[in-house]
Amino acid sequence: MASVNKVILVGNCGRDPEIRYLPSGQPVASVSIATSSRRKDRNTGEVVEDTQWHRVTFYDRLAEIAGEYLKKGRPVYVEGRLKYGKYTGQDGIERNTVDIIATELQLLGSREGGSAPMDDGSAPAPRAAAPARAPAARPAPATPAPAASGFEDMDDDIPF
Repeated sequence: MASVNKVILVGNCGRDPEIRYLPSGQPVASVSIATSSRRKDRNTGEVVEDTQWHRVTFYDRLAEIAGEYLKKGRPVYVEGRLKYGKYTGQDGIERNTVDIIATELQLLGSREGGSAPMDDGSAPAPRAAAPARAPAARPAPATPAPAASGFEDMDDDIPF
């Protein structure tokens, strides 16, 4: 039976990435990403914002890109997988960790930082001198498309 371990985050960088290199020379970047949700408190009726912090690790070319373009407060889209671990703190207590090993990165927000998708090295990397750029807009069609009257114009057999 196949299994899936996939995480998608859309949030803001909590700090600038920390770049380090493994003994093999492989770059590794670590960053914290904050995601927030809002809900209404049942007792007070106030809107409460709940922020979760996620530790994200990038490897190889993705680490270099993250180190160059991610900055504190920057909105970002990240895909990856969960990795669980344990360590013993200085106080002798064993603690559990949850990290996200990133496989895709997309910068969000202003054009200045770009919004081109970047996955684990298979997408063209932006030039070091210029930030990533948003893809060019498609020209508008010359004639408007006819309004759909139902499902007859669907291309596939799946209705969702």
